[in-house]
Amino acid sequence: MSRELLQSLKGLRIQVLHPPDAEGKVLIEHLNRIGCTCEATWPLPEEISPTASVVIIAIEPSHREQILKLFRPVEPLDPALLAVISFEDPSTVQIVLECGALGVIERPIRPFGLLTNLMITRSIWLERQNASKRIRKLERRVRSSKQILRAKEILMQTRGMAEDAAYECIRQQAMAKRISMDELADAIIAAHTLLTNNP
Repeated sequence: MSRELLQSLKGLRIQVLHPPDAEGKVLIEHLNRIGCTCEATWPLPEEISPTASVVIIAIEPSHREQILKLFRPVEPLDPALLAVISFEDPSTVQIVLECGALGVIERPIRPFGLLTNLMITRSIWLERQNASKRIRKLERRVRSSKQILRAKEILMQTRGMAEDAAYECIRQQAMAKRISMDELADAIIAAHTLLTNNP
């Protein structure tokens, strides 16, 4: 996994939101040595580059509102965020937490540790993406189960079917129509609602 993750950093598009000072230059130079593709942006933009997979941002309390405007609310498909800080004072840490940063680089920026921080940040982001996909899949399954259950209840009430027979009816009709069972369940529920709501 770590080898694959390391390979995935080659060509990784990173937007660097950092003043073009000596620290910023060291950061970009080392990211280039790692093999990443950097887009340096300063001052802070109105929005994040749509092509960025990772954003590295200098956290300054004086820029709090701009930073939070860029990164709140945190959306599932937002790029991984890595914060650069000078101090671990409460106001800086609060911004780091609020903007959803997954990792922290301390100033003065040194090449040592940057690769590790980048890999950890990217790894956490990928794990979140996988978890988000699993959650969406489970939510679809729960919705599908609820719809099929409701459709079964309608068939049992309107046609006097047993539960097993109602389920089998939905399954066979879905196969015959070459649609999913939840699509057929939606159609049964919609038709029932239409008929029962008619005066």
